[in-house]
Amino acid sequence: MDFNILVINPGSTSDDIGYYRGDKPVFEVTVRYSIADLEPYEGKNVTEQLPLRRKLILDYLLDHKVPLTEIQAVIGRGGFVRSVQGGVYAVNDKMVRDLETGKYGGIHPSNLGGILARDIARYAKCPSFIANPVVIDEMQPLARYSGMPDNPRISIFHALSQKRVARLIADKLGKPYEKMNCIVCHGGGGISIGAHRQGKVVDVTNGYEGDGPMTPQRSGSVPGAKLVQMCFSGEFSEREIRLKMRGKGGLVAYTGTSDVKELEEFIRTGKKRPGSLITCSAKQAQEALDAMIYQMVKYIGSMAVVLEGKVDFIALTGGLMYSKYIPQEIGRYVGWIAPMYVFPGSEEKDALRVAATRALADPSIVQQYT
Repeated sequence: MDFNILVINPGSTSDDIGYYRGDKPVFEVTVRYSIADLEPYEGKNVTEQLPLRRKLILDYLLDHKVPLTEIQAVIGRGGFVRSVQGGVYAVNDKMVRDLETGKYGGIHPSNLGGILARDIARYAKCPSFIANPVVIDEMQPLARYSGMPDNPRISIFHALSQKRVARLIADKLGKPYEKMNCIVCHGGGGISIGAHRQGKVVDVTNGYEGDGPMTPQRSGSVPGAKLVQMCFSGEFSEREIRLKMRGKGGLVAYTGTSDVKELEEFIRTGKKRPGSLITCSAKQAQEALDAMIYQMVKYIGSMAVVLEGKVDFIALTGGLMYSKYIPQEIGRYVGWIAPMYVFPGSEEKDALRVAATRALADPSIVQQYT
């Protein structure tokens, strides 16, 4: 059975939006935000971005002459709710409160997925859902050890994207995802790298909280003693330290921009666009980009060890993989481990559409958030 479904996937630097009649898209669009666009919201609760992002969605529906009364379900990317099993969840008051307040450790744009879904669904008078939120937890016990019993490693990653791409490749290879081992790297504003063993993500980097490689906006794992020194030096506030870790860390700290496409163009031509935020030379930009890739491949290699070398494939996905250079360099480092597949952008919209379709066709699969 075909359904009319609106999909909303907010990220740290972009929104993926799609409206579907059955499996046919009426429109699909990725709207990217610059640092200047998001600067007025810096340091504020992400829910203050709600009017900006809601207006954009409603404008696209209006532009494509989609009446709200036609929509049968709205589904958003799951954000920082409590740790849950995978699946489809109805958006309820408790979930919205947890997303708005960041009760479970995160005020992130993905939290807007459920909030926006219910907000627009109320106008459309239809159900609202989230599916496979970032806090799915399937980690094996040994992966939780950090060296500090009161500060264990936890599971926060691009679960929707990673699982969707892993399943697509497994289908292509003619084997069930639950019978395969693979490594999936999602690269965007944040980067997460997971070891998937027989359908479970048994270990994964938590880039949101400072674990893993540096990213266009995040510092990733950094030397701990120096970080402690900085925290107690009196030179930086807690907010400034947090921004160094997430928001103004990684490539943007070294080059002035988190826009990898702009950075690659500058490296290639040596010329900056009008109004460019780049603060370094082309040579320095190249080295910073290569450093990010170097860190990514180190973590991909470590996940191969977690899987004891039994890796059926490596998958690369997310916005960074639109670059020709980044997946090419990753392949040069780790191509010997297993066959590598590249899915530029995100399969998250389609994963959400499929989840909402299943929920409408069989309401018994919809779980209640408590």
